[in-house]
Amino acid sequence: MTTGGIIHLLLHVVVPLLAARLFFGMRWLRAFLIMMATMAVDLDHLLATPLYDPNRCSIGFHPLHTWPAIIGYAVLTLPQPTRLIGIGLSIHMALDGIDCGIMRC
Repeated sequence: MTTGGIIHLLLHVVVPLLAARLFFGMRWLRAFLIMMATMAVDLDHLLATPLYDPNRCSIGFHPLHTWPAIIGYAVLTLPQPTRLIGIGLSIHMALDGIDCGIMRC
């Protein structure tokens, strides 16, 4: 795995951790764990051939990383019962989108 790939994976832990610590007070651990559980969205990568391609942008390629899905994740941030799931998924997609932008540079 490349250095960029390692940084990308670390950001998928660090950014939700920072969001949980900054915005969820005494319930930060619960918020962090729920947001980390949303990383299961990457199971759709198992449908790709090859399984891992460091030069592939996941946004728009993997089924759970398409624009309709991303809009759905944003909608999940609105009702309180699904807010943390929506935030976790939205953070994940934003980080993947940043990664795609860096790849295009």
